[in-house]
Amino acid sequence: MASPEPRAEHAAAALLKREARAERSRLLPPVLIGLGIVACGIAQAFLLARLLATLLGRADAGWAELAAAAVLALLMAGLGIAQERAQLAAGEAAKSRLRATAFARLLAAGPADDRAVGQKSALVVERIEAMEGYFARYLPAAMLALLGPLLVAAATSVMDLRSGLILLGCGLLVPVIQAITGIGAAQASRRQFAALQRLSGRFLDRMRGLPVLVLFNQQQAEATRLGAAADELRRRTMRVLRVAFVSAGAMELLIAVALASLAYHHGALVRGGHPEPVAALFTLLLVPAFFAPLRAFSAAYHEQLSARGAAADLAPLLDAPDPEGLLLEEVPPKVTITFQDVTLSYAPDRPPALDGLSLRAMPGETVLLTGPSGAGKTSVLRILMGFRRPDAGRVAINGRDAMLLRPAELRRLSSYVGQRAFIFHDTIRENIRFARPEADDAAVEAAARAAQVMEFAADLPQGLDTPVGEGGFGLSGGQAQRVAVARAFLRDTPLVLLDEPTAHLDPGTEAVVLDALRRLCIGRTAIVATHARVARNAFGRVLEMQAGRAGAPRMAGE
Repeated sequence: MASPEPRAEHAAAALLKREARAERSRLLPPVLIGLGIVACGIAQAFLLARLLATLLGRADAGWAELAAAAVLALLMAGLGIAQERAQLAAGEAAKSRLRATAFARLLAAGPADDRAVGQKSALVVERIEAMEGYFARYLPAAMLALLGPLLVAAATSVMDLRSGLILLGCGLLVPVIQAITGIGAAQASRRQFAALQRLSGRFLDRMRGLPVLVLFNQQQAEATRLGAAADELRRRTMRVLRVAFVSAGAMELLIAVALASLAYHHGALVRGGHPEPVAALFTLLLVPAFFAPLRAFSAAYHEQLSARGAAADLAPLLDAPDPEGLLLEEVPPKVTITFQDVTLSYAPDRPPALDGLSLRAMPGETVLLTGPSGAGKTSVLRILMGFRRPDAGRVAINGRDAMLLRPAELRRLSSYVGQRAFIFHDTIRENIRFARPEADDAAVEAAARAAQVMEFAADLPQGLDTPVGEGGFGLSGGQAQRVAVARAFLRDTPLVLLDEPTAHLDPGTEAVVLDALRRLCIGRTAIVATHARVARNAFGRVLEMQAGRAGAPRMAGE
């Protein structure tokens, strides 16, 4: 059986190959421009060879050749700028596509993806940033490293066959050097990325939990642990750079060997008895042009190693199969939810979250799920939102197996209000419109009135168009929760899922939010997971859950 590391390398190689095919059309312009630069370099070398031979009294060149060489220099500079822009465009396009795909996969997985927030952030940001060099520099450099030297060697061979063979022989040693240094560089790069991911994830998670660290007086201990992780990243980064310097030094040694070989071959040029001085100078001047694409490839080779390390981490996410299932032709106006002997486990060594749960929620009915933490209330909501699949049993919507639907289709049926509403840095109006981006202003305002958002928005400087900060800065907890309820009104789905919607609210605000939630649930199927005693008295049927099972139903207030 293949070990995890070879499997990861194979998945990374497959991912890079697939993305390279997708970027083929964007990679062609920088390669063609690069070949144009090489051709200009060959022509310029020939003109300079004639000028130098004229200075030696062995040719007849003048101002025309000098002017042409200057024009070629300017042209090469312009082509270099155009090539850089084309490479940047290819890299940005690849990053944009990869980031959109990765983010979509993370959104589709939702809470089912148990990676820490910091790790997810590192995947979408650092890992995809590390892929840019592969598309912007490595792939064009790899193609030019094959075509450019061949073009220069062919031009050299036309003037002097032995000189062309010397250049080709030195060029063939470049892949050998890259292979030797690449073995260690690949491992060092992979370990560096692993250290970077650990540090990024740890830092972000600890920043989010900073109040808890301070509360338990653990800030100094955690700072020490973060320092150790940062030192590990420093050491691994220096190992990668050490291998890169060795590779660059080997490339310079090859250039020196090529120059020395050609100088020895054309030694008669110095003694004054060379039969073709222009050809001799031409071949010597072409050495930089021959090795320029190879040097660019050597410099970009480490971009490929970094990309392989990043692709190994991204492949499990990007190569995950697309969710299977049926699509809804339309959202039904009413739904009946049925759980029949449903079981769900999150880990083999933990008790089941749901253990033979059976319940039914009819259209227009609100079912309260109560019980201690860990009783399985939130697991019911996760199944109905498509974030979890039951291990056994049947979940039905209107009598049909709900698990045959794609997870995204399940989410089309429901509106969700959790414990804390996340508010984006935008206006209150746009935060409500987030639930249904195509909604017009009239629909947004109607949802705001239904959720009693207008009660506080009317006193704000710009009403619903008042901007608020990231995370709800500028709004109280109750006001932010009413914005979340307004989103549910705007979404207008037949199923409403509420998870501790009044947690962390004071009694006065809780009453306001509960009143809005009661009106939201009218005419809809609603399932509410809550500990709040006030909520138990505000809704309909109550199911007391214990260890993943539901007790006998009772009416609110009993």
